Parts: sequence; structure tokens; C-alpha cells
Amino acid sequence: MGGFSFWHILIFAVVLLLLFGGNRFSNMMGDVAKGLKSFKAGMSDDEEEERRKAELQRSRLGSPDRPIDVTPNPRVADPVAPPPPPPPSQDPRG
Repeated sequence: MGGFSFWHILIFAVVLLLLFGGNRFSNMMGDVAKGLKSFKAGMSDDEEEERRKAELQRSRLGSPDRPIDVTPNPRVADPVAPPPPPPPSQDPRG
């Protein structure tokens, strides 16, 4: 008791068909199917856009498989570092 049996659901479906008619019910189900298809297409578009953004960001940052070169470049002067001290003079008096 308390739950719907197969017969309850069948009677409910027959009443719905009588109220709405076969053609209108068919059209409603077709509209529901079209809505589901457009929803799925929208979801796949969002996933594709997220994938494209991730690929673009990955290409900007470089491949994570490639190691990052952290060795200093001697040709580029560091603007923050103080200048090196002058070399000791080679003066014999000194």
C-alpha cells in the first residue's frame, strides 16, 4: 500500500492521452526531445570552449613536459644588482 502500482500508472497514462489527445501528446514529447538535444549540444559547446581555453593557456605558458631553464643569462645585466667592485690595482707601491 502507499505506492503506485503498474495499473495506477497505466490508468494515469490513458487519462493523459484522453485529455491531451495522441497528436498533441506526441508533439509535446517531440518538443521535450528537441529540448534535451539542444541542452546536450550546449553542454558540449561549453566543454569544448573550456578545452580550447586550457589549450591556449598551456601554449602561452609552455608545455609542462619541457623543463624550465633557470640558468642566469650572462649577457643580460641585472638592473637591481649593485655594480661589481673594481679589480685590485696592480700598483707596485700599494
